[in-house]
Amino acid sequence: MNNYKHVFFDLDRTLWDLETNSRFALYEIYTDLKLTQLGVSDFDLFFQNYRKINDRLWDEYRRGIIEKESLRYQRFVEALIFWGIDDISLAEKMGDAYINSAPKRTALIANTLTVLDYLKPKYQLHIITNGFDEVQHLKMETSGLKPYFSAIITSENANFKKPDSRIFAFAMHLTGAKRTDSIMIGDSLELDVLGAKKFGMDQVFFNPEKINHKYKITHDIENLSQLLKIL
Repeated sequence: MNNYKHVFFDLDRTLWDLETNSRFALYEIYTDLKLTQLGVSDFDLFFQNYRKINDRLWDEYRRGIIEKESLRYQRFVEALIFWGIDDISLAEKMGDAYINSAPKRTALIANTLTVLDYLKPKYQLHIITNGFDEVQHLKMETSGLKPYFSAIITSENANFKKPDSRIFAFAMHLTGAKRTDSIMIGDSLELDVLGAKKFGMDQVFFNPEKINHKYKITHDIENLSQLLKIL
């Protein structure tokens, strides 16, 4: 029997299927804006390259190197330049279209709702995410996740980003939780798991790709259904 009262989840890639939803949204944009006519001949390569750019820019955003608005559009500026297209206006159009489309997509990580249905009567459930405030709330609303959670803590309303201990402290203050009765679940070893570990919370590394690491952490799982044996 554990002593947990509060369970904190990351959102993207932990519950909300970022890759699937992003891919569908970008394919819609790719088709609507007729990017093939501009020379973007391979959608799979376009998406693969976009993901690398997006991940790098998100890392820069987390470290305070670039601002929110720069991230929204720069990822598309660079994705187009890869294909020899230098068109800021088109990049801005793609950025706006993506923000309007992707958060409304509803694909979830396998077993998300089964796990949340099991946990909801037993614990207070919360989200801690580095995503943009309005976007993350929209994702949770449209995907049906919002009713499960008591608090949605974003880096924007906390003014700190994971793995900064201050976002976890903010979450404790907001929810009335304590480090000793809380556990953090997320797909990022650095941001979610080691961030929570440094703060003094137990952690679950959601690790579907079976990434090897040397860190001593509380739990390491490959499928969300394994939470049913932990919690």
